[in-house]
Amino acid sequence: MMAKIIDGKAVAETISNELRTQIEKLALRGIVPRIDVILVGDNSASRSYVRAKRKAGEEIGLVVKVHEIESVSDSKSLTDSLEGLITRLNADIQTDGIILQLPLPDGISTESLLSRIDPLKDVDGLHPENQSRLFQGNARFYPATPHGVQQLLVRSGNDPGNRHVVIIGRSKLVGLPLAGMLMQKRAGANATVTVCHNSTVDIRSYTRLADIVVVAAGMPNTLRADMVRDGVVVIDVGFNRVKDDSEKRGYRIVGDVAYDEILEKASFITPVPGGVGPMTVTMLLANVVRAAQQHRRNLGLNRVD
Repeated sequence: MMAKIIDGKAVAETISNELRTQIEKLALRGIVPRIDVILVGDNSASRSYVRAKRKAGEEIGLVVKVHEIESVSDSKSLTDSLEGLITRLNADIQTDGIILQLPLPDGISTESLLSRIDPLKDVDGLHPENQSRLFQGNARFYPATPHGVQQLLVRSGNDPGNRHVVIIGRSKLVGLPLAGMLMQKRAGANATVTVCHNSTVDIRSYTRLADIVVVAAGMPNTLRADMVRDGVVVIDVGFNRVKDDSEKRGYRIVGDVAYDEILEKASFITPVPGGVGPMTVTMLLANVVRAAQQHRRNLGLNRVD
């Protein structure tokens, strides 16, 4: 058996085209969705992520405004500046979505700042109210990476309904929200979900029973071939840099799955890169479009069907 590759780039492009059509319809009503991204300091990875968001957003017709805030040693002064900016964006009727690019510098309370963002503009889905709504089955916005995983499953013909999904990893960004999404009684979900983590005894005993395994552990080779049964569907959320002197840059990108091993046992698998990664930005943009529709409807500025 050789697994079929779930092409995240192709799925992301399909969804982007769907979003582009929605944005064109909004434009006919004079609505141009706008996302404001707050970038603190000069973290190279954060800058790269923000560039990717801007490029992808502008390609489908969104307005992407980046607010660059210089990182200073005085954490109170920096916090005050960020709080003030968030307050202004909350009140700006042209702003549909707000993203606080993480991580923030040491000494800054991420949770406190995220909780200051208007939940109606929290397109990352990280505000406590939005996290609570997700687990209540009444989500306003689905976090981008978990939603991307779900869409990859559904659009590749691997609907998780009535199947056993094992998630390795319990982070607030991926594992926990994904579990909350997949166990709900609705289309694209309705799965039996098991969450494993670094304190789980004998993870193999769980993964061997799974129809679908999602790995978001942050460690290469977390899932090996002897841990899964034939025909399993494997979604690899990992993104790790591994030293490799044969590469010009001195490293190569791998996921959390022993890809070459499992390729011969799985029925479907996502590659790294090119699997879940492209979906994350796309599903974030989907949240911005959704936020714009809700925001303008709430303002009564335009009817949005």
